[in-house]
Amino acid sequence: MSDLGSGDEGSNSQSQQGAMEQELATKMLQIQSKRFYLDVKQNRRGRFIKVAEIGADGRRSQIFLALSTAGEFRDHLSTFSDFYSSLGPPNPDSVPEDGKLKSEMMVKDNRRYYLDLKENSRGRFLRVSQTITRGGPRSQVAIPAQGMIEFRDALTDLLDEFGCDEHAYKPDLPEGRHLHVDSKNFYFDVGQNNRGIYMRISEVKTNFRTAITVPEKIWPRFRDILADYCDKIKQNHADQPLVRSSSSGRNSDAASNDASFTVQGNGTGGGGGGGSGGQSQDAGGK
Repeated sequence: MSDLGSGDEGSNSQSQQGAMEQELATKMLQIQSKRFYLDVKQNRRGRFIKVAEIGADGRRSQIFLALSTAGEFRDHLSTFSDFYSSLGPPNPDSVPEDGKLKSEMMVKDNRRYYLDLKENSRGRFLRVSQTITRGGPRSQVAIPAQGMIEFRDALTDLLDEFGCDEHAYKPDLPEGRHLHVDSKNFYFDVGQNNRGIYMRISEVKTNFRTAITVPEKIWPRFRDILADYCDKIKQNHADQPLVRSSSSGRNSDAASNDASFTVQGNGTGGGGGGGSGGQSQDAGGK
């Protein structure tokens, strides 16, 4: 699972997760004919920054950065700005065929970010492309080269306020629980990682330990399945026939026949035993 919020997994994910996101801060930059919005957002997975570009024609594009990636991006912006300042006036004859003047790459979990300072007939700009290794749409924004410093400063202000650790925010989690049954100990521990909240259920014996991890999103279903089994076992116990002790007036064969019938009703024995009474044979045949 991703460490970012909506927008990484496609439009369906955006609509489903949008209601779960909280906007913490936003900055707007006007760079030439473009507007850029830098939004710090928070969801159950942590904090991240959404960078949205609005072109003069109203066209919108956006990328998403974990806070740690945003810190790395800010540092690259300084390097690219210094390189841009060292360039002379645009010269169409000296531009590489692909238009790239300088390139870098950032990697965060299953995402790759490609930073390319490019030049074309409209000028120089920094193209930032985001790709997901498992597939999915490629998204990108283009920052005019003259605005890289302004962009960096705005990003720095947000990171100074919220830090570079996307997992620094963690909701209050319930304390662990312990259950002792016979020779076994069961531990229920709630934790959180970059994939979200989870419960680890551990079974511990003297020289044995095993555990399962249950994501928080399926806890209700997990609970319902357990409750369903509890109800069924409880009903099975209620449906079992009551076992009455034999009266003192019965002979030994009758007592043997009653015992044979009782084992049969519990489902834990064979079909009747070796007694000679006809009642025992009938019980085994049921």
